Amino acid sequence: MSVQFGRWSFEGQPPAPDYIEKVSATLAPYGPDSNESYSKGGITILYRAFYTTNEAHHEKQPCICPSGAVITWDGRLDNRADLISELRDSLTVNSTDVAIVAVAYEKWGANCMGKLIGDWALSIWNPINRSLLLAKDPIGTRHLYYSIENNQVTWSTILDPLVRFAGRTFALNEEYIAGWLATLFPAAHLTPYAGVDSVPPSSCVVLRPGKHIVSKNWDFDPEKKIRYRTDAEYEEHFRTVFAKAVQRRLRSDRPVLAELSGGMDSSSIVCMADIVIARGASEIPCLDTVTWYDDSNPNWGERAYFTKVEEKRGRTGWHIDAGSLRDVGSPRSFSSDFQIDHFVATPVPNTRPSELFKQQGAYMLLQGHRVTLSGIGGGEVTGDGVPTPTPELQNLLAKARFFTLAHQLKLWAAKMRKRRLPLLWEAIRQFSPLALLDVPDYVNAAAPWFCPQFVRRNRAALRDYPSRVKLFGPLPSFQHNLRTLDADRKLLAWHGLQREMLHEARYPYFDRDFLEFMYAIPREQIVRVGQRRSLMKRALLGIVPDEVLNRRRKETVPQEASNTISPEWPSLLDIGDHVVSSSVRIVDINRFLEALQKARQNEVVPTCILSRTITLESWLRHLTVHRVLTEPDAQERSKNTPVIRGEAEESLLAVPGRSTRSTGSPHEFS
Repeated sequence: MSVQFGRWSFEGQPPAPDYIEKVSATLAPYGPDSNESYSKGGITILYRAFYTTNEAHHEKQPCICPSGAVITWDGRLDNRADLISELRDSLTVNSTDVAIVAVAYEKWGANCMGKLIGDWALSIWNPINRSLLLAKDPIGTRHLYYSIENNQVTWSTILDPLVRFAGRTFALNEEYIAGWLATLFPAAHLTPYAGVDSVPPSSCVVLRPGKHIVSKNWDFDPEKKIRYRTDAEYEEHFRTVFAKAVQRRLRSDRPVLAELSGGMDSSSIVCMADIVIARGASEIPCLDTVTWYDDSNPNWGERAYFTKVEEKRGRTGWHIDAGSLRDVGSPRSFSSDFQIDHFVATPVPNTRPSELFKQQGAYMLLQGHRVTLSGIGGGEVTGDGVPTPTPELQNLLAKARFFTLAHQLKLWAAKMRKRRLPLLWEAIRQFSPLALLDVPDYVNAAAPWFCPQFVRRNRAALRDYPSRVKLFGPLPSFQHNLRTLDADRKLLAWHGLQREMLHEARYPYFDRDFLEFMYAIPREQIVRVGQRRSLMKRALLGIVPDEVLNRRRKETVPQEASNTISPEWPSLLDIGDHVVSSSVRIVDINRFLEALQKARQNEVVPTCILSRTITLESWLRHLTVHRVLTEPDAQERSKNTPVIRGEAEESLLAVPGRSTRSTGSPHEFS
């Protein structure tokens, strides 16, 4: 989880020394292990390391290739052995990840991106054709932002330097704001600022003076199919790819910390990790666990289940009682959401850093942990949730297997105690035009106090980018998998680095090979009639405690609903005469104040979206104090500014692709 920053002046002018000093100071807390730089011909690159593997200690970054290309790499390369075997040239088993990537780039050019398996983000400055390439892995677990101006481009792992030290103000990116208001998780390629973008997952961004090209560097293959004769073969393959996914993320030079909630996802990771370590397939000193629990809240770890995992492994983990910390600090007020002296680049309140993060951060520092394993993403791909026949029935419709469709429909209807026609209609209606599809329950409807023009311009983001299932092309279940993956990509893009708990988060369920396997097998292996997680439960029998495998699904209660303390709604006096969200034409001030007054009088209003609107207003005032926000009239003019695009040159980007925009869909995680 190293950090990087770069600036390329097209005219060859180096940045001012005080500018570089400020940027370096901003990066320093996130990369305590090195302070390296590169500067030549208008290019300035800063790199600060956060070592998590043995090989990383020997890295020299930025890495200069024999051709003169300069590579800055933030990542973990999982298929090191395969690439070393294929490339051979001057590589050994002890070669650093960035050295392997450099040799791969020298041989294959930008085509090498699809061959790099792992969690990574990189930048490559090519002095021969004067181009900059920014790229990310297919999931997008690392952050990489960039900003294009008339005579320069700037990129960074951290968003703050691109905004704070730009020497100018920014208009708001309305699409980001709309996505945040609707779901909390805007599209993965967006930032709150017009003119500052995030490199999309699974994509390359190529930049030259006057050119800006976004292309796919790799994608899941809908034609890949895995078919076996017996259930046992699917179960064995599942264990193999899942063990590999966990093993890859145990590569560390220090003890690893695994999150353990007692749910299926985190429990399976811990139990499989113990097997991998027992087999000698990992050299980590030890695997510890941490559990955030609240005996009164089903959103947190549940004692009856995480203790079963601890009993099986013979080790008790670190427990943090979230319930006892719930009321730490004074009640939140409108004026205290954002610290004045600490810039916040996204609308996430920072005045009271979570006591949970503080406690876990202190524990990790004491024990030497730098890597954590997370179960995020497991439920979606393994078939968690209420068992539904919809993807399976849609597959049968798309393949015109009508006799099998009738049989499965009968079985599902009997199990669910529902009539067959409503189940069939639910599958069919998702092939309908978007206008006939409902807004998902997890999306906050556009509030009545939003400006109509704002709603009209950002209708897709406010509905979380609805999409209908296509009857022809990839199977509907494959389309469903990609929509779910895009939702997870948005979640990862939203999670910024935490200085209070500095660590590298790793996600076994986002392993590329694991996802390829799960996307290629029949849907009925994953979810069977009335059985969620069918394959996972069968495959992990005897590995995960039976009590966890057979437990009822862990229900997720919305945060607002689980909070027993009523929000402290600000008064009209607190809000004042000048409402920034109104001046930038997001909120109708009269309707907003009317809704706020109703909330203070305990009348019925959409409290969740009202609370987010208040947070947005507080954050916009924070930006105004830091002189980051462009005046409203200038913002209106910037909405019509076109994005510069160009054609990719074969010498740089030989991978066929197209401009991409990430979309989202419902998601849950445990």
